[in-house]
Amino acid sequence: MDENGKVVASHRLPSPNPNVELTLVTYFSNGLRVKGLLAEPKHQKTKDAFLYLRGGIKSVGMVRPARIAQFAAEGFIVFAPFYRGNQGGEGNEDFGGEDREDAFAALILLKSLPTVKNIHVFGFSRGGVMALWTAINFPDITSVVTWGGVSDMSLTYMERQDLRRMMKRVIGGTPTRYPEKYHKRTPLYQVEKITAPVLIIHGVKDQNVTVQHAYLLENRLKALHKPVESWYFHDFNHYFPPLVNRRIVTDLTRWMKSQSEKC
Repeated sequence: MDENGKVVASHRLPSPNPNVELTLVTYFSNGLRVKGLLAEPKHQKTKDAFLYLRGGIKSVGMVRPARIAQFAAEGFIVFAPFYRGNQGGEGNEDFGGEDREDAFAALILLKSLPTVKNIHVFGFSRGGVMALWTAINFPDITSVVTWGGVSDMSLTYMERQDLRRMMKRVIGGTPTRYPEKYHKRTPLYQVEKITAPVLIIHGVKDQNVTVQHAYLLENRLKALHKPVESWYFHDFNHYFPPLVNRRIVTDLTRWMKSQSEKC
């Protein structure tokens, strides 16, 4: 019996927002017990769910309760997997490899919730890869957003000297020596399978994930005549100022809801 997405355990956590309930959830992903954070609006019935796919690896880019509650406050049931090997979860994180299954199982978990009708997928930074792979594997999602998102693993290796040692260890070598291993983790080569509308958000001055990732994704989707919209911010890098960040959260969640209305 396939138990992917099945909840094993859960317990309530303190919430930074009095209108949002937070729950730490342990769920199955390919036989592993993986953890994630569920946020639900207290006083608002919603049919929209939001799969939040974090960036970074291990302790870098960890899921922050305040960030998850921020999206829930916009009227979404939000689930953010920590990925395997993190915060007490079983297994080892794989930087867009086998751990993409944790995103898939998290989406199945959201689908199992009785009130959920529309599921939107959001990825930040490395989470962009996870979001695109989820959209490739689940054509019935309502929309996908990638913010400062990675789209090409080989490009990440070339750009981020500080990540090369980790990427060689996790992926199994360099893209020059093992291009097929990086190709396998790069969603750009399979975006023809995406049917959901895509929103790309990127700071043009981003040095963590350069805007080239966004351009590659946008151009590929347009060449395939896929529905794609891009918001480029010429004054910002990987992390936007708080006031701008909050405004964009409101704008992107409004965009998601507009996609729900089309369903």
